[in-house]
Amino acid sequence: MTVFIGGAWPYANGSLHLGHIAGLLPGDIIARYYRLKGEEVLYVSGSDCNGTPIGIRAKEEGVRVDEVADRYHEEFVQCFQSLGFSYDEYTRTDHRHHHEEVQKIFTILYERGWLYEKEVEQVYCQHDKRFLPDRFVEGICPVCGSIARGDQCDHCSTVLDATDLLDKRCKLCGHEPVLKTTTHLYFALSRFQQPLQRLLNEHKVKWRENAVQLTSRYLNEGLVDRPVTRDLENGVEVPIEGFRDKKIYVWIEAVCGYLSASKKWAEEGVDKWERYWKKDTHAYYVHGKDNIPFHTIIWPAVLMGLNEEITLPNYIVSNEYLTLEKRKISTSRNWAVWLKDLLADYPSDTIRYYLTINAPEKRDADFSWREFIYSHNSELLGACGNLVQRTVKFYQKEFGNGVTLTTVEEIVQRKVEETYTSVGEWIEAGSTRQGLEEVFEFIRWSNKRFDERKPWIMVKEKREEGKKVLEEFLYIISNLRNLLEPFLPFTASKIGGQLGMSNQLEWKSVSLPLKLTIEKTSPLFNRIEVEWIEKEREKLNEKSEGE
Repeated sequence: MTVFIGGAWPYANGSLHLGHIAGLLPGDIIARYYRLKGEEVLYVSGSDCNGTPIGIRAKEEGVRVDEVADRYHEEFVQCFQSLGFSYDEYTRTDHRHHHEEVQKIFTILYERGWLYEKEVEQVYCQHDKRFLPDRFVEGICPVCGSIARGDQCDHCSTVLDATDLLDKRCKLCGHEPVLKTTTHLYFALSRFQQPLQRLLNEHKVKWRENAVQLTSRYLNEGLVDRPVTRDLENGVEVPIEGFRDKKIYVWIEAVCGYLSASKKWAEEGVDKWERYWKKDTHAYYVHGKDNIPFHTIIWPAVLMGLNEEITLPNYIVSNEYLTLEKRKISTSRNWAVWLKDLLADYPSDTIRYYLTINAPEKRDADFSWREFIYSHNSELLGACGNLVQRTVKFYQKEFGNGVTLTTVEEIVQRKVEETYTSVGEWIEAGSTRQGLEEVFEFIRWSNKRFDERKPWIMVKEKREEGKKVLEEFLYIISNLRNLLEPFLPFTASKIGGQLGMSNQLEWKSVSLPLKLTIEKTSPLFNRIEVEWIEKEREKLNEKSEGE
């Protein structure tokens, strides 16, 4: 079986915050899981370096667009590596390969009649003497009345055109723009109404509920054709005569990155990209709620327009929003926890654990400093770390470093097998939160069993029986290494190191007999003092107020 996983492409116009990672982390968990199963996986993403947001940042700082893109792309790469993301290809949309591939796709769509010319009125700023990209226009959403930008309302998720906004203002100068006639290329999205409805009907059991509801809403309202060219300064040049002074609209260009990244990876001689895009591939698309229509409507329509035998999105893993201390994350007001800062002070697996066990899979979730630190101390240190620590230290103290596990009780073997099955089913369904909950239910079950078996008493009264009981828990921990690997890879690696396990990780119970050598007994986790809760809250408030 082949598995394709596409992680959303973060804009390279600012640092990553926890809201970004909450939406992307399921992709890495799914990729790691399928590799453990022995499946062939291609996991791609990259930095979105084209379009308006980076242009805005560059103008604000008085630097070139590529300087902004380079800075944040490098930061993203370092953060993803530190957090343990296992991309097969992490690239960028201003790469030559991406531009060439997007132009090929665009040309095919044009030649097959999916793109057409249309004279339209577009927002024009007389003060700045330029047509305004949608993100340069701010106003009131005509649907819900919230403040919105010209391409989408973040409050009600309506996809907009800048001309739809009420009380429009130019983001550059604050003046009210006018409407001016110009000619652009449009994508005949309305012609894909029925095929996209069939796609939804066929795959909605594999899509998150928010994706099903939002896509149904768009289809029920009726799809409308969308412009695919814009008067932008940076981006992919339109390869069509008469439009070469324009750029390809980022909403259609960025999603093409999944295919361009796959082909770039294949060009490096690893494998053929086609194998991960054929009809029977399991294709997962992992992103936040605001990206749903681009993955359930726009990208499938583009793929249908190419008319090639390649798989359409069949798993949509779309998170709701993550709030911060009960307030909406706001980068402009600096009300955010930046990933680079968090990685400097806290273990990567602590971040991965919290954002997975509190993932906004079905509804918005909140990041709280109190819960973050308490969950580390109670679950990671108190439950997982304690189980491993007291088992390996006690065994080493009583029986030395070496052990060969030969048999375990049937109840333990059955519980282990059930956990692999259950956790795997949840991950494959895209519910990584429930998968991690199952792993920690197994950890709690194991701790309860440890307390009930009382090996510290048994080794004194019936030494051999006490030894067998401890071996049972070494078996549990050996399997915990596999079960934790998709979620907490650094912790899984530490467990393997403590037990001298050099064998390949797999998604199945470890084979017996199993030879182990207890090499280290240092704690997997260290306690975080609760005083840090108020310190972090104060730091957050000070940064936000300083903006």
